[in-house]
Amino acid sequence: MEIRYNILFISVLFSILATCTIQDDTMTVDQVLQNGYTLVSANRMYELGFFSPGRSSNRYLGIWFKNISPQTVVWVANRAIPITDSSGVFRLVTNGSLLVSAGSNNTTVWSSNTSLVFPTTINPVAQLLNTGNLVVREKGEEGFIWQSFDYPGDTFLPGMKLGKDLVSGIDRRFTAWKSDDDPSPSEFVTFMETNGFPQLFETQGSVPHSRTGPWNGVTFNGFPNRQANSIFSYEFVFNDKEVYFSYTVNTSIIARVTLSPDGIFNSFNWVDQVRHWSTYWSAIPDMCSGFGRCGPNGVCNAQNSSLCSCMAGFEPRKLDEWSASQWSSGCQRRKPLDCPNGDGFRAFKNVKLPDTRHSWYNRSMTLDECAAACKSNCTCTAYANIEITRGGSGCLRWFGDLTDVRTVVESQDLYVRMAKSDATITEYKSEPNSNKKRRTIIVVGTISSCILVMVMLGIAIAYLWRKKTRYLVKSPDGGFRRTNIDKVYYSMKSQHDGDGDGDYDNDNDDDTDTELSYYSLAQVLKATKDFSNENKLGEGGFGSVYMGILDDGREIAVKRLSKSSGQGINEFKNELKFIAKLQHRNLVKLLGYCNEGDESMLIYEYMPNKSLDFFIFDKRRSLTLDWSTRFHIIHEIARGILYLHQDSRLKIVHRDLKASNILLDDDMNPKISDFGLARMFRDHENEANTTRVVGTLGYISPEYAIEGIFSEKSDVFSFGVLVLEIISGKKNRGFSDKKDSDSLLAHAWRLFKEDMALELLSPHMRESSVDSKVLRSIHIGLLCVQHYAKDRPSMAYVVLMFDQDDALPSPKQPAFFTKGTMPKVNQISVNEVTMTELEAR
Repeated sequence: MEIRYNILFISVLFSILATCTIQDDTMTVDQVLQNGYTLVSANRMYELGFFSPGRSSNRYLGIWFKNISPQTVVWVANRAIPITDSSGVFRLVTNGSLLVSAGSNNTTVWSSNTSLVFPTTINPVAQLLNTGNLVVREKGEEGFIWQSFDYPGDTFLPGMKLGKDLVSGIDRRFTAWKSDDDPSPSEFVTFMETNGFPQLFETQGSVPHSRTGPWNGVTFNGFPNRQANSIFSYEFVFNDKEVYFSYTVNTSIIARVTLSPDGIFNSFNWVDQVRHWSTYWSAIPDMCSGFGRCGPNGVCNAQNSSLCSCMAGFEPRKLDEWSASQWSSGCQRRKPLDCPNGDGFRAFKNVKLPDTRHSWYNRSMTLDECAAACKSNCTCTAYANIEITRGGSGCLRWFGDLTDVRTVVESQDLYVRMAKSDATITEYKSEPNSNKKRRTIIVVGTISSCILVMVMLGIAIAYLWRKKTRYLVKSPDGGFRRTNIDKVYYSMKSQHDGDGDGDYDNDNDDDTDTELSYYSLAQVLKATKDFSNENKLGEGGFGSVYMGILDDGREIAVKRLSKSSGQGINEFKNELKFIAKLQHRNLVKLLGYCNEGDESMLIYEYMPNKSLDFFIFDKRRSLTLDWSTRFHIIHEIARGILYLHQDSRLKIVHRDLKASNILLDDDMNPKISDFGLARMFRDHENEANTTRVVGTLGYISPEYAIEGIFSEKSDVFSFGVLVLEIISGKKNRGFSDKKDSDSLLAHAWRLFKEDMALELLSPHMRESSVDSKVLRSIHIGLLCVQHYAKDRPSMAYVVLMFDQDDALPSPKQPAFFTKGTMPKVNQISVNEVTMTELEAR
């Protein structure tokens, strides 16, 4: 009898254990994964379920290697919010979102937020792939709606991408665990830095911790040259759509790269025959691994007893500090430059190239062309090849100080501008034989004359061809029709001459995108019902905007230039020039233009939900925007601005970010519009100055309104105002409250200082909001509107702060104008939501 009971007990036990694993790699909406149950990839390599890390009793949903001991976790969902008991539940909902909930109230502790991007997903399935990638897709479809590889933790698996999708804005960066027992995000983050030429960067909080040099065609400059082999291979992809680094391994090998809690991200580990982790290779950190160890223009050498030295031709800035082995102040030139008359260049062999965040690059230039470009620009301080393959190609140029240089083995040469007496490569080469000099002058003179004649002949031919064809553009029916678009450009330039700002007459810019469609005046009149008032959407300094429907059923928005608006002409040219070259999901799309007779119009995609101010400042319509929608709008606006500042092929400062210039599509996705006041920054430019301040009061930064200085930080200020307006539902300008009457910024600051920031939230959202996200958003908004531009974060850091849960720096007092300090205002437009011109003082 006892034996029979034992057998029965064992049978029941095995039955229970058998149900603890879903015998599939896929989960549907009618299934839930509870504590003790798992999903397993088809190749039995990866497993997904709830686990407790190390000695911790907290529970997390994660993915780990199934048959490796000790347990090796590669991804964690609820990193920042642990579950303190066994009540965790993982599920897939009908809109495609993955949720982790816990507790008696089934509180959500993590969500993939897929529904924000794909709100109409039908019949989704979740699957753990053989690569360790957890994906959500439509049943029967190949593409992914969401994937864990886009949101990595501390582990870099084969097939993952470390870098940015420049179209969607997804930034795949790695964040270390705080400890082996705590997977919550630490201060150490590794990412692809795309300011200037791309390089791998690691920060500790907001402070640079370390970096690789730029990709040189084989590896990252300054990194060990590990050639691809039968065990692993890797690639670096850099184009208009994405920039990333990825690696693959032999299918029989289990491998990973990890970012350790102390910030080391350079070991390649693989599983040996006894299924233990072994290190295949590791770049061991040394005294020179820290970012900028020797300061500007210093060189670090870990093999020397004195770690830091100055580059040849430079000397310590602060000799007393340098003598005490305090090198952060760096080095300065011994002799002043004499450009363009007497400068040359000195070659530094086998060095890790300087920080490229403010560099200029051209991937098709030769080294000679690169040298010539640097020589001709007195602000260029150094140059180098990009690639060491194909005989050396591409051009990198630096402006200003050279930071984080160190000696390495088998690296590229860096050519640094020097006073002529310190240079090894000079611009002018002396000829010892005077006859040879004369022969050279004669030859050069003859060649120059021939070239001059050929150039003038080419100009004449081009002029005649231009005169013949300049009024011809392709029409929708495939033929050509005449237009005076060039006359518009030239007349705009002549009307704008003497302005002094230089915002609209960038003659060296690329031509307008030739793929834009041309719409005839007849088409536009038919679509807009002859510009009827019932089709009118709004009016601004540029002119009026009309809704229209084309013959093929497409809805459009027509921005019609007012015939009496001199400022509108400038806006028309600027907007056509910039937005035709920019494409991002958070920018409004320009479809084409019309320029016929005295009519000039821009044709845009139609935004059915109008603009953001239409919702947030209206008592009735604002009730339709819950907290999650507002947070989504804030986050996507930030990504759009980041694209303008950093990720597009141009570096654009918008200068008129405001609620009325944020349009909303069918799904309430925000799209930045109105680039009439935008300004392009070139190469190493960080700020500009103007005597003609343009923008909208309430959104303009103080340094711009008062001193005429604008930069990316001007847009950051405007974004901060937008954040606080979206959260509160109140306008910054004209704000009034029972306690405060000067500005929304002042009100938000007082509430924040009194630990009452949640009172800023519009009352109808109190129940649906998440306090931590509201407080974090207010905190970020206040960081963006700090009085001094240098204190405000970059948009890259803003996006990072929204994406991560790390501690935030304390904001300083924001900028807000009291009634006695308002700048002079010249109103150009007929209402406050359009352009305002200020007099700087």
